[in-house]
Amino acid sequence: MKRLLGSALIATLLAGGAQAADDVTLQLKWVTQAQFAGYYVAKDKGFYEEEGLNVTILPGGPDIAPPQVMAGGGADVMVDWMPSALAAREKGLPLVNIAQPFKSSGMMLTCLKESGVATPADFKGKTLGVWFGGNEYPFLNWMNKLGLKTDGTDVTVLKQGFNVDPLLQKQAACISTMTYNEYWQVIDAGVKPEDLVTFKYEDEGVATLEDGLYVMEDKLADPAFEDKMVRFVRASMKG
Repeated sequence: MKRLLGSALIATLLAGGAQAADDVTLQLKWVTQAQFAGYYVAKDKGFYEEEGLNVTILPGGPDIAPPQVMAGGGADVMVDWMPSALAAREKGLPLVNIAQPFKSSGMMLTCLKESGVATPADFKGKTLGVWFGGNEYPFLNWMNKLGLKTDGTDVTVLKQGFNVDPLLQKQAACISTMTYNEYWQVIDAGVKPEDLVTFKYEDEGVATLEDGLYVMEDKLADPAFEDKMVRFVRASMKG
Protein backbone atom coordinates (compact mmCIF):
# COMPACT_ATOMS: atom_id res chain seq x y z
CA MET A 1 0.00 0.00 0.00
CA LYS A 2 2.82 2.41 0.93
CA ARG A 3 4.56 1.64 -2.38
CA LEU A 4 1.29 2.30 -4.28
CA LEU A 5 0.72 5.60 -2.49
CA GLY A 6 4.32 6.61 -3.12
CA SER A 7 3.99 5.90 -6.84
CA ALA A 8 0.75 7.90 -6.98
CA LEU A 9 2.44 10.83 -5.21
CA ILE A 10 5.38 10.80 -7.66
CA ALA A 11 2.99 10.71 -10.62
CA THR A 12 1.06 13.67 -9.21
CA LEU A 13 4.23 15.68 -8.66
CA LEU A 14 5.45 14.96 -12.20
CA ALA A 15 2.11 15.96 -13.68
CA GLY A 16 2.08 19.16 -11.67
CA GLY A 17 5.60 20.02 -12.75
CA ALA A 18 4.91 19.55 -16.44
CA GLN A 19 4.15 22.84 -18.14
CA ALA A 20 1.32 22.88 -20.68
CA ALA A 21 2.50 23.98 -24.11
CA ASP A 22 1.48 27.48 -25.23
CA ASP A 23 -0.80 27.46 -28.27
CA VAL A 24 0.23 29.52 -31.32
CA THR A 25 -1.74 29.80 -34.56
CA LEU A 26 0.20 30.83 -37.65
CA GLN A 27 -1.64 32.08 -40.77
CA LEU A 28 0.33 31.59 -43.98
CA LYS A 29 0.08 34.00 -46.88
CA TRP A 30 -0.51 31.29 -49.44
CA VAL A 31 -1.11 27.56 -49.87
CA THR A 32 1.35 25.05 -48.45
CA GLN A 33 4.52 25.12 -50.57
CA ALA A 34 8.32 25.34 -50.29
CA GLN A 35 8.03 29.05 -49.51
CA PHE A 36 6.90 28.11 -45.99
CA ALA A 37 9.08 25.02 -45.53
CA GLY A 38 10.85 26.41 -42.47
CA TYR A 39 7.68 26.48 -40.40
CA TYR A 40 6.78 22.90 -41.28
CA VAL A 41 10.34 21.76 -40.59
CA ALA A 42 10.22 23.46 -37.19
CA LYS A 43 6.97 21.66 -36.43
CA ASP A 44 8.05 18.24 -37.75
CA LYS A 45 11.50 18.37 -36.12
CA GLY A 46 10.04 19.30 -32.76
CA PHE A 47 11.65 22.75 -32.59
CA TYR A 48 8.37 24.35 -31.51
CA GLU A 49 7.82 21.63 -28.94
CA GLU A 50 11.31 22.27 -27.55
CA GLU A 51 10.27 25.90 -27.01
CA GLY A 52 7.10 24.84 -25.19
CA LEU A 53 4.82 25.67 -28.10
CA ASN A 54 1.91 23.89 -29.73
CA VAL A 55 1.79 25.46 -33.20
CA THR A 56 -1.11 25.21 -35.62
CA ILE A 57 -0.28 26.22 -39.21
CA LEU A 58 -3.18 27.53 -41.30
CA PRO A 59 -2.59 27.52 -45.08
CA GLY A 60 -3.69 30.51 -47.11
CA GLY A 61 -5.23 30.68 -50.55
CA PRO A 62 -6.88 32.97 -53.10
CA ASP A 63 -9.87 33.61 -50.84
CA ILE A 64 -7.88 34.12 -47.63
CA ALA A 65 -6.51 37.53 -46.63
CA PRO A 66 -4.13 37.11 -43.67
CA PRO A 67 -4.79 40.64 -42.29
CA GLN A 68 -8.51 39.88 -42.16
CA VAL A 69 -7.81 36.64 -40.31
CA MET A 70 -5.71 38.59 -37.81
CA ALA A 71 -8.39 41.26 -37.45
CA GLY A 72 -10.94 38.57 -36.65
CA GLY A 73 -8.71 36.96 -34.03
CA GLY A 74 -8.21 33.81 -36.10
CA ALA A 75 -4.43 33.77 -35.75
CA ASP A 76 -1.71 34.97 -33.38
CA VAL A 77 0.86 35.66 -36.10
CA MET A 78 0.81 35.76 -39.87
CA VAL A 79 3.14 35.64 -42.86
CA ASP A 80 2.62 38.60 -45.17
CA TRP A 81 4.41 41.01 -47.48
CA MET A 82 5.30 44.42 -46.14
CA PRO A 83 3.21 46.42 -48.68
CA SER A 84 0.11 44.44 -47.72
CA ALA A 85 0.80 44.88 -44.01
CA LEU A 86 1.45 48.60 -44.42
CA ALA A 87 -1.79 49.02 -46.37
CA ALA A 88 -3.69 47.17 -43.63
CA ARG A 89 -2.07 49.33 -40.96
CA GLU A 90 -2.98 52.49 -42.87
CA LYS A 91 -6.61 51.31 -42.77
CA GLY A 92 -6.44 50.98 -38.99
CA LEU A 93 -5.25 47.42 -38.34
CA PRO A 94 -2.23 47.83 -36.01
CA LEU A 95 0.11 45.21 -37.48
CA VAL A 96 3.82 45.19 -36.64
CA ASN A 97 6.69 43.16 -38.04
CA ILE A 98 8.42 40.98 -35.44
CA ALA A 99 10.78 39.08 -37.78
CA GLN A 100 11.90 39.16 -41.40
CA PRO A 101 12.96 35.65 -42.54
CA PHE A 102 13.15 36.63 -46.23
CA LYS A 103 15.93 39.13 -46.91
CA SER A 104 15.31 39.57 -50.64
CA SER A 105 12.36 39.59 -53.00
CA GLY A 106 11.51 36.68 -55.26
CA MET A 107 9.07 38.69 -57.35
CA MET A 108 9.50 39.05 -61.12
CA LEU A 109 7.70 39.98 -64.28
CA THR A 110 8.06 37.10 -66.71
CA CYS A 111 7.47 37.94 -70.36
CA LEU A 112 7.21 36.04 -73.62
CA LYS A 113 10.11 37.05 -75.83
CA GLU A 114 7.81 36.93 -78.85
CA SER A 115 5.73 39.75 -77.34
CA GLY A 116 8.54 42.15 -78.17
CA VAL A 117 9.51 42.94 -74.58
CA ALA A 118 13.27 43.01 -74.17
CA THR A 119 13.68 45.87 -71.69
CA PRO A 120 11.34 47.79 -69.36
CA ALA A 121 11.11 50.46 -72.05
CA ASP A 122 9.12 47.94 -74.09
CA PHE A 123 6.30 47.72 -71.52
CA LYS A 124 4.51 50.66 -73.11
CA GLY A 125 1.49 49.52 -75.05
CA LYS A 126 1.58 46.06 -73.50
CA THR A 127 -0.75 44.16 -71.17
CA LEU A 128 0.89 43.20 -67.87
CA GLY A 129 -0.47 40.70 -65.37
CA VAL A 130 -0.45 41.97 -61.79
CA TRP A 131 -1.42 40.39 -58.48
CA PHE A 132 -3.60 42.53 -56.26
CA GLY A 133 -4.65 42.11 -52.63
CA GLY A 134 -1.71 44.19 -51.44
CA ASN A 135 0.80 42.72 -53.89
CA GLU A 136 0.30 45.42 -56.51
CA TYR A 137 2.18 48.21 -54.74
CA PRO A 138 5.72 47.26 -55.88
CA PHE A 139 4.43 47.07 -59.46
CA LEU A 140 2.74 50.47 -59.25
CA ASN A 141 5.92 51.92 -57.77
CA TRP A 142 7.91 50.48 -60.68
CA MET A 143 5.56 51.89 -63.31
CA ASN A 144 5.67 55.28 -61.62
CA LYS A 145 9.48 55.12 -61.69
CA LEU A 146 9.33 54.36 -65.42
CA GLY A 147 6.85 57.19 -65.99
CA LEU A 148 4.19 54.82 -67.29
CA LYS A 149 0.50 55.33 -66.54
CA THR A 150 -1.41 52.20 -65.52
CA ASP A 151 -4.88 53.37 -66.57
CA GLY A 152 -4.53 51.88 -70.04
CA THR A 153 -2.90 54.98 -71.49
CA ASP A 154 0.61 53.50 -71.37
CA VAL A 155 0.14 49.95 -70.06
CA THR A 156 -2.94 47.81 -69.56
CA VAL A 157 -3.05 46.10 -66.18
CA LEU A 158 -4.60 42.64 -66.13
CA LYS A 159 -5.76 41.64 -62.66
CA GLN A 160 -3.98 38.32 -62.54
CA GLY A 161 -5.25 35.28 -60.71
CA PHE A 162 -2.81 33.04 -58.93
CA ASN A 163 -1.88 31.06 -62.03
CA VAL A 164 0.13 31.55 -65.22
CA ASP A 165 -2.72 31.17 -67.73
CA PRO A 166 -2.61 34.76 -69.04
CA LEU A 167 0.92 34.19 -70.32
CA LEU A 168 0.28 30.70 -71.68
CA GLN A 169 -2.87 31.89 -73.43
CA LYS A 170 -1.09 35.06 -74.60
CA GLN A 171 -3.58 37.35 -72.91
CA ALA A 172 -0.66 39.32 -71.48
CA ALA A 173 2.87 40.04 -72.63
CA CYS A 174 4.16 39.65 -69.08
CA ILE A 175 2.81 38.23 -65.83
CA SER A 176 3.76 38.31 -62.18
CA THR A 177 5.80 35.31 -61.04
CA MET A 178 7.91 34.25 -58.08
CA THR A 179 11.37 32.77 -58.57
CA TYR A 180 10.37 29.71 -56.53
CA ASN A 181 6.86 29.11 -57.90
CA GLU A 182 5.06 30.54 -60.93
CA TYR A 183 8.16 30.88 -63.11
CA TRP A 184 8.58 27.12 -62.90
CA GLN A 185 4.90 26.61 -63.65
CA VAL A 186 5.54 28.35 -66.96
CA ILE A 187 8.53 26.10 -67.62
CA ASP A 188 6.55 23.00 -66.60
CA ALA A 189 3.85 24.03 -69.10
CA GLY A 190 6.39 23.55 -71.90
CA VAL A 191 7.76 27.06 -72.42
CA LYS A 192 11.55 27.07 -72.81
CA PRO A 193 13.65 29.45 -70.67
CA GLU A 194 15.19 30.94 -73.83
CA ASP A 195 11.70 31.98 -74.95
CA LEU A 196 11.23 34.09 -71.82
CA VAL A 197 12.52 37.42 -70.55
CA THR A 198 12.46 38.04 -66.80
CA PHE A 199 12.74 41.23 -64.80
CA LYS A 200 13.48 40.83 -61.10
CA TYR A 201 12.08 43.54 -58.87
CA GLU A 202 15.30 43.42 -56.87
CA ASP A 203 17.33 44.28 -59.98
CA GLU A 204 14.95 47.11 -60.90
CA GLY A 205 15.29 48.74 -57.48
CA VAL A 206 11.58 48.49 -56.63
CA ALA A 207 11.49 45.35 -54.49
CA THR A 208 9.88 45.32 -51.06
CA LEU A 209 10.32 42.94 -48.14
CA GLU A 210 8.31 39.75 -48.45
CA ASP A 211 7.27 36.99 -46.05
CA GLY A 212 7.65 38.83 -42.78
CA LEU A 213 6.04 37.71 -39.53
CA TYR A 214 3.40 40.12 -38.23
CA VAL A 215 1.37 40.36 -35.05
CA MET A 216 -1.13 42.81 -33.60
CA GLU A 217 0.72 45.63 -31.88
CA ASP A 218 -1.47 45.76 -28.80
CA LYS A 219 -0.81 42.08 -28.04
CA LEU A 220 2.88 42.80 -27.58
CA ALA A 221 2.00 44.81 -24.47
CA ASP A 222 1.42 41.45 -22.79
CA PRO A 223 4.81 40.09 -21.60
CA ALA A 224 3.53 36.51 -21.85
CA PHE A 225 2.57 36.97 -25.51
CA GLU A 226 5.85 38.70 -26.26
CA ASP A 227 7.77 35.81 -24.70
CA LYS A 228 5.71 33.34 -26.70
CA MET A 229 6.53 35.14 -29.93
CA VAL A 230 10.25 35.24 -29.08
CA ARG A 231 10.18 31.47 -28.71
CA PHE A 232 8.12 31.08 -31.87
CA VAL A 233 10.51 33.18 -33.96
CA ARG A 234 13.54 31.38 -32.54
CA ALA A 235 12.12 27.95 -33.43
CA SER A 236 10.87 29.13 -36.84
CA MET A 237 14.24 30.53 -37.85
CA LYS A 238 15.87 27.29 -36.74
CA GLY A 239 13.43 25.46 -39.02
